[in-house]
Amino acid sequence: MILDAQTLALTPAVELLIGGSQKVELPGRLKTELFASIVELNTDVCDSAAEARAALRELRLAAARIAETNALRIAAAGTHPFSDPEEQQIASDPRYKEFVGFAGVSARRQGVSGLHVHVGMTSADACYATLEAILPWLPLMLALSANSPYLAGRATGLASNRAEVLAQLPRAGAPPAFGSYGAWETFVERLIGLGLADDYTRFWWDVRPHPRFGTLEIRMPDQPTSLDLSAALTALLQALCASVAPCPARTADRGDYSQNRWTALRFGTAAELIHPNGRSLARVPELTEELLALVRPAAEKLGSLDLLEAIDPSRCEAERQLAMGRLHGLEAVCADLVERT
Repeated sequence: MILDAQTLALTPAVELLIGGSQKVELPGRLKTELFASIVELNTDVCDSAAEARAALRELRLAAARIAETNALRIAAAGTHPFSDPEEQQIASDPRYKEFVGFAGVSARRQGVSGLHVHVGMTSADACYATLEAILPWLPLMLALSANSPYLAGRATGLASNRAEVLAQLPRAGAPPAFGSYGAWETFVERLIGLGLADDYTRFWWDVRPHPRFGTLEIRMPDQPTSLDLSAALTALLQALCASVAPCPARTADRGDYSQNRWTALRFGTAAELIHPNGRSLARVPELTEELLALVRPAAEKLGSLDLLEAIDPSRCEAERQLAMGRLHGLEAVCADLVERT
């Protein structure tokens, strides 16, 4: 998020940051998103989660330096604590204007930011099988990353307002149970042919194949403020994908997913989720411990085990925001986000 240095409110200055970033060499790029008060940081392709962490750190530092020279600040979180999303200026890209014309107020409410992790896949079929295998674990990722307790100046009682706001879009939440990559492709191509979307990236599911990149794109986590937590979730998702592959595509239960997604966005790390086996409930700390045990061999092989130490299953960043807000107010929450970003 791009903030005015004095008021810490959102400010539409993405073109300033992008222009400044084009003058320096970076391990990735800065780009526009829907709102002109948001800058998206994209790393280049990375060979490891550690490399991704280093690239993201450099991108954050570059964005922060450019912002400061223009009386601005940057802050990473799932939502801005007090600026109203519906009052934000839309970025100048014609695609965004078209999207707002189509989705209306649902689009104007999308003042939210997430961590998107692309994991390279060996084939289309492996991509779809991995999607189904990791789907039951994704609500846990949301609970661990919950970092958007405020929306337009209100503590709504949700740990992740972002997840609820995203669900207002068409083609959101879990993708339908297609059964195969080919069926997914047929569905997407049919809706594009009907004029309901111009590209497969207009399907805003929590996880989706990204054939142009050859990846499975996991879009579930809120945007962490902590760089270490961003890296930890990246490492965890990569190791989870490696732990379930190769595997046949078995359909994950969408009913359980929907229930767990809501519970995670409501309670964060205090959530009690339906276990991926579907037969019991588990609190976030015990489910996290089980997941870390599952991915440990893959994480060791990938060299990312140390990054996972930043995960604290007993407390999410939303709780820190709320505690700061109760004690010092929402401007102090913003100042804390800026400092930690």
